[in-house]
Amino acid sequence: MKKLCTTALLALALAGISAAPAAANHSWGGYHWARTANPFTIALGNNLTGAWTTSPSGPGYLPLISADWTASSVLDTAIVEGARFKRCGAVNGRAEVCNDRYGRNGWLGLASIWATGTHITKATVKVNDSYYDSSPYNTPAWRQSVLCQEVGHVFGLGHQSEDPNVNMGSCMDYYKVPNLHPNQHDYDQLVSIYSHLDTTSTAGLITTAAGSGRGLKRIDETTYVEDVGPGQKRFVFVFWKDHGRAHGVPDEG
Repeated sequence: MKKLCTTALLALALAGISAAPAAANHSWGGYHWARTANPFTIALGNNLTGAWTTSPSGPGYLPLISADWTASSVLDTAIVEGARFKRCGAVNGRAEVCNDRYGRNGWLGLASIWATGTHITKATVKVNDSYYDSSPYNTPAWRQSVLCQEVGHVFGLGHQSEDPNVNMGSCMDYYKVPNLHPNQHDYDQLVSIYSHLDTTSTAGLITTAAGSGRGLKRIDETTYVEDVGPGQKRFVFVFWKDHGRAHGVPDEG
């Protein structure tokens, strides 16, 4: 993917900020992948099956989402063979992407990151087939929109808006009509998140304890946290089917 030089990138970011819809900073708590250079690559482990493997354009939904996020100037994504772990187990240094019937428990998609300090060490994305086989969610638009948002979360992005009546024009909002792609504000936010470099990389170098889900504590309507070891936490972002309504702890199936 073509990358911009530093001067051009700064000019593009400033122009994008002025042209983007008004939105608050939507970094997810400053969590990010440690890396020693930009652009860097996040591997997406493809565990998707069934209807997720074909889309109106042909290649499946994950290639569409991967291409969208690789349009960022600071990161690339690469689709790799999934680990096929039971319950979508996490793999160090990458994000596993899975679908399953997790139950009619209120959520369409769920992204988890494991972090040591503010450094993400591994991640998972789950999409819940218990809803995608019936109206109104059994459409290509809903599949693409939710998967786009959950993958965006594992880079450190939060929501642009959680109001279903506010259209930010991004898959990172909660608008009642699904948006299919990131927008310029998402790309600008990634530039902000990854503007500094680290002295180490978390691409497979740090091992963290797995989360069970039993220790999740609610931060707000869509975000939860679980302590998984000394200095280590798992954060969970939930795409509720009724757009941000407060729920209890998500049942991960």
